[in-house]
Amino acid sequence: MKTTMTHSRSLHPFWGLKTLLIAGFLLGSIGAFGQENKALDPAQILVFTKTSGWRHSSIEAGVKALKKLGEKDGFEVTQTEDAFSFHPDNLIKYQLVLFLSTTLEVLNDAQQKAFENYISQGGAFMGIHAAADTEYEWPFYGKLVGAYFESHPNDPNVLTAQMRVLDPNHPATKNLPLSWTRADEWYNYKNINPAIKVLINLEEDSYSGGTNGVNHPIAWYHESLGGRAFYTGGGHTEASFEEAIFLDHLSGGIAYCLGRD
Repeated sequence: MKTTMTHSRSLHPFWGLKTLLIAGFLLGSIGAFGQENKALDPAQILVFTKTSGWRHSSIEAGVKALKKLGEKDGFEVTQTEDAFSFHPDNLIKYQLVLFLSTTLEVLNDAQQKAFENYISQGGAFMGIHAAADTEYEWPFYGKLVGAYFESHPNDPNVLTAQMRVLDPNHPATKNLPLSWTRADEWYNYKNINPAIKVLINLEEDSYSGGTNGVNHPIAWYHESLGGRAFYTGGGHTEASFEEAIFLDHLSGGIAYCLGRD
């Protein structure tokens, strides 16, 4: 019995090591397979459309257009107005959080903190139009979106204006004409983050109601808070989301935010 017992014990380390090696190989294979699958999966984008102030009628058209872009460009859109989506366990599912014409206060303190952590850890943000008319009492957001809405022309508020592309090499501008004329509601901005890199300037001499002067940014990007951030001032009208050039502009902005540039 002693011999058998001794022999049995002498085998345990061998079989234990062998089991560990096999398990390690299998787990390694599964891990590599999982990483490969993750790379092949469509990027996930959370489109946030909550409003506490003015609600743009173009939001629904924007969501529809973004979903169509996703079919073309290989990403999936989840649209929500539920601020509880801004929880660490949920935010980690998304490569990009896009604020589509949100207005005024949309997140509580805990949700703001979760989003700050998401961005600081490399998450991406994109804002369209009234995203700049959001969270005026949250300094982090002001820096993230890049500027706050101050005013816009009235009577009429939608005007045709000319824009000048300053950086034609960015994904959001590479397919745009250097001089781009279109109709929209043109925001004047305040508290402009000096870290933004302006892609497109709005030419105030081409319309009435501009107050920013010669340097009037209307689309920009930056990476000053840990993740990528992109904003465009267009998108007030429902017609915006049927314009091929504007959609190409949005497609490029999303590509930049997803690191596909």
